[in-house]
Amino acid sequence: MSQNATTAMRAAPHATPEERAALGKAARRRSPRSGHAVYKPSPHRPDPLSILETQSAARVPELVPIRYGRMMESPFRFYRGAAAIMASDLAGSPDSGLTAQLCGDAHMLNFRLLASPERQLMFDINDFDETLPGPWEWDVKRLSASLVIAARANGFDDAQRARIVRAAVRQYRESMIRFAGMGNLDVWYAKMDADILESLAAGQLHKSGRRRLSRALAKARTRDSLQVFDKLTETVDGRPRIAADPPLLIPVSDLLPAVERTGLERQFRGLLERYGRTMPSDRRSLLADYRLADVARKVVGVGSVGTRCWIFLLLGRDGRDPLFLQAKEADISVLAPHVGASKYANQGERVVSGQRLMQATSDIFLGWERVDGFDGKQRDFYVRQLRDWKGIAMPERMRPKGMRAFGALCGFTLARAHARSGDRIAIAAYLGGGESFDRALATFAEAYADQNERDHEALTRAVRAGRLPARELQAA
Repeated sequence: MSQNATTAMRAAPHATPEERAALGKAARRRSPRSGHAVYKPSPHRPDPLSILETQSAARVPELVPIRYGRMMESPFRFYRGAAAIMASDLAGSPDSGLTAQLCGDAHMLNFRLLASPERQLMFDINDFDETLPGPWEWDVKRLSASLVIAARANGFDDAQRARIVRAAVRQYRESMIRFAGMGNLDVWYAKMDADILESLAAGQLHKSGRRRLSRALAKARTRDSLQVFDKLTETVDGRPRIAADPPLLIPVSDLLPAVERTGLERQFRGLLERYGRTMPSDRRSLLADYRLADVARKVVGVGSVGTRCWIFLLLGRDGRDPLFLQAKEADISVLAPHVGASKYANQGERVVSGQRLMQATSDIFLGWERVDGFDGKQRDFYVRQLRDWKGIAMPERMRPKGMRAFGALCGFTLARAHARSGDRIAIAAYLGGGESFDRALATFAEAYADQNERDHEALTRAVRAGRLPARELQAA
């Protein structure tokens, strides 16, 4: 457990703003803001590779080498796959005792462009595989360290990296203070849409940066089910089928013998029918207008490689009216050993509930289900659209000013997400109007980036020594 997690501080129900602010200020005495600068690995720190091996033991064996291969590529890609390692490290760190719903893996590439149900382009958190309530500082620290790691890869100097992290944390802090002064509904409706993004860019980015943002917004709007359909399918016997791209994408027809495949296809149809019951009735009606055309196993991300992930091609009005859904295995959160188990028995429901709580607006096809596998094991899944106007940042192309602006966007977005579930008034009072916490996080992020580099080197040595298998493929 985090050293303060056992004594989490909560205001009495319906406490006044003054009482909630007093709670936050009292937290400074028990956990000074400057104390967050410190990162020292515990003398009893678990072997980080053993943590990865424990995760891999429950994954698809033939895909595990791809995970290690991707994590070997760079310290940043290692960091993307090392959420469980960092959760273990943060468990011994100071925290204020104030909690919020956490993303659990709030590195910079998990903030991206997404579509709202109203067909507006939004900037929000995207990945909630590890979501659980916990110390709000953990998300801010994971974001901060990711910015330093990405900035080091770009050759930014110490001062540039410090400015990037401090800008992100300052935006988090100042946004939380603004949310603390807002009414509940105003907080709930707060969002970062494309219009706001372009307005901010006009004041913060050079002309070239604004052009890149405009291109990214335009490109994101093209990344929908029809675009995926053209990219991932082929026509077989006059019907659209998912095209094989092994080992990253394997249609179920290529994965199993005919007898087993028939049983699995029945299982998939049952999954879609049952998962629909976790959605509102209007969306169930929409889903019912589609028919299942094909299924494939897909390798996704870095940290998720080896978890079971299926994509479903559904067709609506005709063969050019596709919908791609992704059913992704949901395991116990990497935060759970340190903050306690989820209140949800189904890990897919844990993911979906956390996503709905933290995002300004969520995918209309978001839902969950439990499946009995052929190996006799039950597995939880959550389902969402495979691609719906999604756009991801490319940190390797960022200049210092651009990464600073991007980090500030992430800071705002994370504060908004935490303000919906945590005590925003107490957190704001803890943070205060000064820069103590901002400076502390800049120092912490550098120290943890050093740790991440050591762990990345340990993985590389383990692969070269034959302890861990690795297969290098096209980057995700």
